[in-house]
Amino acid sequence: MHLSMMLRAGLVAAALAVAAMMAIPARADDAPRPTLSLTGTGEVFAKPDMAVISSGVVTEAKTAREALDANNAAIAAVIAAIKEAGIEARDIQTSGFSVQPRYVYPKKSEETDAPKIVGYTVRNAVSVKVRDLEKLGGVLDKAVTVGANSISGIDFIVSDADARLDEARGIAMKDALRKAGIYAESAGVTLTRIQSINEAGGYRPVPRKAMMMRAEAASDVPVEAGEQALSVEVNVTWEIGG
Repeated sequence: MHLSMMLRAGLVAAALAVAAMMAIPARADDAPRPTLSLTGTGEVFAKPDMAVISSGVVTEAKTAREALDANNAAIAAVIAAIKEAGIEARDIQTSGFSVQPRYVYPKKSEETDAPKIVGYTVRNAVSVKVRDLEKLGGVLDKAVTVGANSISGIDFIVSDADARLDEARGIAMKDALRKAGIYAESAGVTLTRIQSINEAGGYRPVPRKAMMMRAEAASDVPVEAGEQALSVEVNVTWEIGG
C-alpha cells in the first residue's frame, strides 16, 4: 500500500513538471522569423537542330479489306521515300493506326431508321525524327509526292536543351538575388540564410516564323525552324534579420 502511494505521488510530480515546462514562454530566438519570397526568371533562346513530324495516309473504300490494302501500299511507299530522303529506320515509328466504318444517316429521324455503313476509312501514320533540319523539306516533299495525305504537325527540338536549361537556371537565380537585394535595401532590412529554393517553369517553344508547306514535287517544302525559348522560374525564400 505504501509503495502504491509513492508511485502515485511520483506520477503527479512528473505531470506537474511537464505542465510547468509547457507554461514557460518561448524564447525570442524560437519565434518564427519574417521571410521574403521572390520568383526569379531565366530565359535563353536556341535554334532547333532536330524535328519530329507525323506523316500518314488516309484511304477509303467500300470494304475494310480494300481500304486496308490500299493503305498498306501507300504507307509502304511513304516509308520507303522517307528512307530514301536519308532517314534511318530507327527514326521511323508507327504512331497511329485505325480502321473505322463510314456511315450515312437518314434525313428523317424515325424509330425504324438506322445509319448504314457505306464504306471504311483506314488511317496509318508514322512519326519521323529528322536529325538534320536540312533534310526536313525534302522528307516532307517526298512523303507527299508518293502519297502521304495527312501531316498533322512538326515539333522542333533543341538537342542540347538540358545544357541550355542550366544556363537559364543560373540566370533565374541571379534574377531572384537581384530582386531580393532591391527589396531588402528599400525596406532597411538584411537577409540571412535561404530557407528554400524551388524550381518552376520549363520548356516552351517560341516560333519566330510560321512554318510554310506546299505539296509540290518540283522543289522541297520550305520550312522555317525559328527559335525556341527555354525558360525556368525559381522561387526563393529568405529569412529576414534585424
